[in-house]
Amino acid sequence: MTPELTALTLAALLQAVQMVIFSITAQRQVGPKYAASPRDEGRELSGTAGRAQRAMNNHFRGLILFSIAVFVLTWADKTGAITALLALVYLVARVLYVPAYLLGWTPWRSLIWVAGWGATVLMLLAAFL
Repeated sequence: MTPELTALTLAALLQAVQMVIFSITAQRQVGPKYAASPRDEGRELSGTAGRAQRAMNNHFRGLILFSIAVFVLTWADKTGAITALLALVYLVARVLYVPAYLLGWTPWRSLIWVAGWGATVLMLLAAFL
């Protein structure tokens, strides 16, 4: 497996961890009865549960673009040391983004996001080289 595919797999596992964090924090906030219900009446999450939900959703969006970059580079046989490094930057940024969002690290959360997004865009551009 290429380093880029390894980073993608680890990023997907990170998404699974974020889903668990969100589930636990949301259930603590709304209670098990509401969590097990069909949730016909929505509830706005706040605090840690709300931040966990937003961080999880943000990673879903970022993971789509990163997946495209990894697949394009892999299928075009354009992977190399630079794209492997960029994939690592993306992965590290996403790992750091979770506590940055949950703990409200400003402005670091935004800077960490930019690092991951920038690495992804550079990977997409590398497919043309």
